Amino acid sequence: MTRLMSAAAFAVMVVIGVGCSERAPDMPELGQVHGAVTLDGKPLPGVSLLFEPEQGRTSTAKANPEGVYEALYLIDEKGVKLGPCSVRVEWGIDESGPAIPAKYGSKSELKLEVKPGDNIFDIEMKSK
Repeated sequence: MTRLMSAAAFAVMVVIGVGCSERAPDMPELGQVHGAVTLDGKPLPGVSLLFEPEQGRTSTAKANPEGVYEALYLIDEKGVKLGPCSVRVEWGIDESGPAIPAKYGSKSELKLEVKPGDNIFDIEMKSK
């Protein structure tokens, strides 16, 4: 009986410990990615950015009225998975603006090597 109670108490402590941990055990290491996005020198407020690693979850960002963004891995977790990633710029469902040239959007040539810590990635697009 004592062994059973000890095992039950241990199981409860494990569940509480796992439930209270700040990071999920399968959460990758992240680098903080932020910058500004412009088209022909003008900010693109409301444009979306997708940071697509070779494997794993895509991080997203949305530019503010000044064209400044900060990437999010999860709703409440800033960052992008470490390593190489492709970057796409596009208008979201509820947003619109000038056409995004294919080399930055649907056929993006943008690449980023995400390193630990702070990564500034300004995107200065040209329409021609």
